[in-house]
Amino acid sequence: MILFQNSLVKLDYDPATDIGVIEYPDLHDYLLPEIKHSIDLLVDAIRSYDVKRLVLDGTKTVATVDIEQDRAIATYMTAGLMRTRIQRLARIQSLNNLVDIRAQNNEKYVRETQVPPFPIQAFKSRGEAIDWLLERI
Repeated sequence: MILFQNSLVKLDYDPATDIGVIEYPDLHDYLLPEIKHSIDLLVDAIRSYDVKRLVLDGTKTVATVDIEQDRAIATYMTAGLMRTRIQRLARIQSLNNLVDIRAQNNEKYVRETQVPPFPIQAFKSRGEAIDWLLERI
């Protein structure tokens, strides 16, 4: 079931597995204010439905922002997710190697600076991510 969707991002939720899937948005300068607003709405939906497991699917993400802006969005999203009851976060790697390297660096940065209370793991496929999320916590 779709918990949230707009022109930038979609949050799909399977109540049977308690897994939410976010299709990570494209990152362009002119979209940053709307992306932040969308993150706020996503976090509200995750909190309202008490989602415990989350997939961030960045396979199709395009990023034209600079590294600092990219990092700011990742930090903002992590801060929001830390206000929910997320127990595990799986990230599906981008098909674009440069975008994925940025994502890896952002992941490392948020782990070191924000210390999220949930594990974050990167995967090449959605199937691998779902399998990991379904493992006993």
